[in-house]
Amino acid sequence: MPALGLAAAAATIGAMFVIAPANAAGGVSATFSKGSDWGTGYEGKYTIANGSGSTLPSWTVEFDLPSGAKISSLWDGSYTASGQHVTVKNTWNGNVANGGSASFGFNVTYSGSYVAPSNCKLNGGSCSAGGTPPTTTTPPTTTTPPTTTTPPPPGGRGAPYLYMGWGSPPNPQTVMNATGIKWFTMAFINASGGCNPAWDSSRPLQGSADATAIAQIKAAGGQIVPSFGGWSGNKLGPNCSTPAALAGAYQQVINAYGLKAIDIDIENSDEFENEAVQDRILNALKIVKQNNPGIQTILTFGTSTTGPNYYGNRLIDQSKALGANVDVFTIMPFDFGGGANMYNSTVSAANGLRDKLKSTFGWNDATAYAHLGISGMNGLSDQQELTDLSTWTQITNWAKSNKIARLAFWSVNRDRGCPGGGVQSACSGIAQNDWDFTKVTAGF
Repeated sequence: MPALGLAAAAATIGAMFVIAPANAAGGVSATFSKGSDWGTGYEGKYTIANGSGSTLPSWTVEFDLPSGAKISSLWDGSYTASGQHVTVKNTWNGNVANGGSASFGFNVTYSGSYVAPSNCKLNGGSCSAGGTPPTTTTPPTTTTPPTTTTPPPPGGRGAPYLYMGWGSPPNPQTVMNATGIKWFTMAFINASGGCNPAWDSSRPLQGSADATAIAQIKAAGGQIVPSFGGWSGNKLGPNCSTPAALAGAYQQVINAYGLKAIDIDIENSDEFENEAVQDRILNALKIVKQNNPGIQTILTFGTSTTGPNYYGNRLIDQSKALGANVDVFTIMPFDFGGGANMYNSTVSAANGLRDKLKSTFGWNDATAYAHLGISGMNGLSDQQELTDLSTWTQITNWAKSNKIARLAFWSVNRDRGCPGGGVQSACSGIAQNDWDFTKVTAGF
């Protein structure tokens, strides 16, 4: 993110308590676990584990909620509800290799006492006794490109940045109630005393303003994506000496908040233009993916008006070479100069990224878009490039029509009007109503 912004976000999420049987030997299973509970709702998760000896080509999980309880949001799957009976089908995560797993998460609202879901079925069979084994196998391949056009897991498909470190940070529930936004990207986690994660290198993961904000977001049925790095500050990439150490720092944050996604905002000469650190980050993300099945990993980086520069192209090439399995590559189409028409420049930059993803991974257009993100800057950028509300609406509509994976902007703090105010931390520098850009992004 620009020099104008540094860091923040955090919330206390309860440990996940497994209450269903683990993977049954010789079959497939679906295991329920409960995360945070705020008295009127809770976060749940089902993990589908495949021990059948063959690839599981698809899965359907069914369960019943107690009277008065209902799903308020669900991610990493598609669902229907008939009364208290919920049916969840795979989306992007349907092809589960033998020995592998997939998962989906959801928030439930309830009254009275907490009661766990019951009557779980996996592919029509028992969730604990192996479900229904697949009748055909799908052999692994390294030569045929994916044909899916479904975006990766919704780690905040529309998730503007919220920063608790400056810019008169708003109460996130106020913004959620006014706009319908459900996800926030919270910035930035950096290094505190070596390879230790903290908001702005100073605010702890628990007991901080960031933790309070995340608890408020969760209580309102929302989710967060923490962003590591940014333009300035003391970052984890250079401070953690090995990929394993860096993955451990990421894991502390994942565990603290029960995360579905993480964003690495890789910028400047200490990370983006440091090839050793690039590789360390990619290898760390590979470890994170191995240790957290179903988590979404996002890389965010700068761009030219025609697509990634040398270091952006290298980052993408190395992500494939190292097997990092990055889900979303997000460009920041601003502060690149030549942005007199920010819609045209943004689309040009995004299509340059699309073409790079196609050439590197062998994807078609739809699959490349499904792994592509845009993170803009509302109002005036640091270089006085203007993205007004109509332009952001055009960009959002383009993003929707091409089914890209992610849309963000910097930042909710700045999503307030101050015409003629220039580039500021608490307003956009242009005439607008409060949260106008967030409302548009919520429709993505």
